[in-house]
Amino acid sequence: MDLPPSFLLCFAIFASSALFLFIRRRNNSIKGKLPPGPPGWPIFGNIFDLGTMPHRTLTCLRDQYGQVIWLRLGAVNTMAILSTKAATELFKNHDLTFAERTIRETMRAHDYHKSSLALAPYGSYWRVMRRLVTVDMLVNKRINETAQIRRKCIDNMLRWIEDETRKIRGDSNGNNGIQLARFVFLLSFNLLGNLLLSRDLLDPDSKEGSEFFDVMTTLMECSGKGNLADFFPWLKWLDPQGIKRNMKKDLGKALEIASKFVKQRMEDKKWSENNNRDFLDMLLEFQGNGKDEPAKFSEQDVNVFILELFLAGSETTSSTVEWAFTELLCNPETMVKVKEELSRVVGPNKRVEESDIGNLHYLNAVIKETFRLHPPIPLLVPRKAMRDAEFMGYHIPQNTQVFVNVWAIGRDPEVWDDPLLFKPERFIGSKIDYKGHNYELIPFGAGRRMCAGVALGERVVHLVLGSLLHHFDWELGGNVTKETIDMQDSLGITMRKLEPLLAVPKMRMKSAD
Repeated sequence: MDLPPSFLLCFAIFASSALFLFIRRRNNSIKGKLPPGPPGWPIFGNIFDLGTMPHRTLTCLRDQYGQVIWLRLGAVNTMAILSTKAATELFKNHDLTFAERTIRETMRAHDYHKSSLALAPYGSYWRVMRRLVTVDMLVNKRINETAQIRRKCIDNMLRWIEDETRKIRGDSNGNNGIQLARFVFLLSFNLLGNLLLSRDLLDPDSKEGSEFFDVMTTLMECSGKGNLADFFPWLKWLDPQGIKRNMKKDLGKALEIASKFVKQRMEDKKWSENNNRDFLDMLLEFQGNGKDEPAKFSEQDVNVFILELFLAGSETTSSTVEWAFTELLCNPETMVKVKEELSRVVGPNKRVEESDIGNLHYLNAVIKETFRLHPPIPLLVPRKAMRDAEFMGYHIPQNTQVFVNVWAIGRDPEVWDDPLLFKPERFIGSKIDYKGHNYELIPFGAGRRMCAGVALGERVVHLVLGSLLHHFDWELGGNVTKETIDMQDSLGITMRKLEPLLAVPKMRMKSAD
């Protein structure tokens, strides 16, 4: 139903007035010293201060207000962590207090948040799902058993790029190159399809797979949009931007397709002689005690789990590889070093294998440096205070939203020398890693709510980046040079390049066929 503009204006004035009185009364009731922060606007607080790139804006505020900053985003109290020291205090001494999640309104569509591992309330369901993922699905033994799946998907990606290279070779626009992130995204999508459902999802014969890819891409775009209803709770019912309505439609379509995949997989299983268990089998076979954990996972739980793995896995891998290539193409000496290592360790005309990864120390340093400067989720998934807390001398009220700005932490001048430069050498001989124990490098978070897929993601990123570098030589495309390339980022579900990287591949190995 369309509401007349006059009604919306009157409502906005009434709601704004009510909000102002509510916030003033609530802030007056907060006892104790709050962290410092910019004063903000009446009613809206600091919403306009953050801009479209809040991770960058907050980093700029660190010199003025310090390593812990207080913000008021509409009606939402927010604390931002901007240094290694503050992150260490949070994760080592207050992890449980801030173990809850802030739920955005779009994620409430179809009760997605209740079945999501990343967003589920901190409790029995979350613990069961977390244990299943980290102990049964993504333990090293299981990851090793699926090496052939990754090998097949990598070879397919290299073949796609070879085919695309042949197509553009005679084209007048051939120097424009290819959009590299697209190919990595497609690889990730098929890899997850094989791990979850034992099938490729993107091939010429799969209408459902292509449809699923399209709707997942739409979901990612929708998830990255700012929503007024997240800052002003009483606007939830109105949904003034229509974001939740769109999310409900697209998410419903995605859940419907995922349900079809599950039913088809179960039907195929009846007639198949293949006894290999994929992730879906593990979900369907789960049996809990029915007391402090579910007796079994519902159809909704299973479908949401499938969507979440696709949303998280595809985007983080493709954005990380894109940023790594961007930095390498802008730093040709570093590119030479990593390619020389690949030639020495792997050998000419040989494929990069997972057994090579442990000996590719410079490649590992390149990936760490990429995560430091370009973390996939620069503010992590926001946390929330479960109770009132005292943190670094400040009083933090219950339900305060917490941003951990890992983009700022990766540029912390107290920890990093030349923090703005891309220097993989800083990690050679260093024990700093991104597994959640070194708080100066936490692109996947730390503590209880750390990303559960790090072990698999690490394996995939090393294999994809190493294979692309070893199989092809690369140049910048689109008449772009290292001096003119656009290094701006765009914040959606992950932090991507604003202008997608165009790179020109040149064959240096025999075909992947």
